Amino acid sequence: MGEEPSEKPRLLSGGNPQIPKGDGDEPVQAYIAAMPGWKQELGRHLDTLITGAVPHVRKAVRWNSPFYGVEGNGWFLSFHCFAKYVKITWLNGSSLDPLPPDDSKHKHVRYLNLHEDDTPDEALLTDWIRQAAALPGEDLF
Repeated sequence: MGEEPSEKPRLLSGGNPQIPKGDGDEPVQAYIAAMPGWKQELGRHLDTLITGAVPHVRKAVRWNSPFYGVEGNGWFLSFHCFAKYVKITWLNGSSLDPLPPDDSKHKHVRYLNLHEDDTPDEALLTDWIRQAAALPGEDLF
């Protein structure tokens, strides 16, 4: 007899959920539901902030990460679980004001790493989300 399919997605190194590539809200919600521990609440909160700030946001999962974009304008944000933090990737982050704190080897990308005990500045996050959505994004796929 074969094995029963697992109800929960496999967690990759660092606790990042392995979610099949997909477009729309459903794969993003599957990713968030599979985020381990405190990261799941953070993922839900980020998704709520993004959809509140950009009502017609486009969503997809690629490379085991949720991506957010604007139709015809590219992708502006993704996030990814690591062992001790969730990394928010601002794909056009070098154009945000103020700049997100962490550099990237990619010219236009900036990062914000959120740890379990961090209290993110919601007003700043919402402002960055709105700025990023209004700027040209990346056509990654």
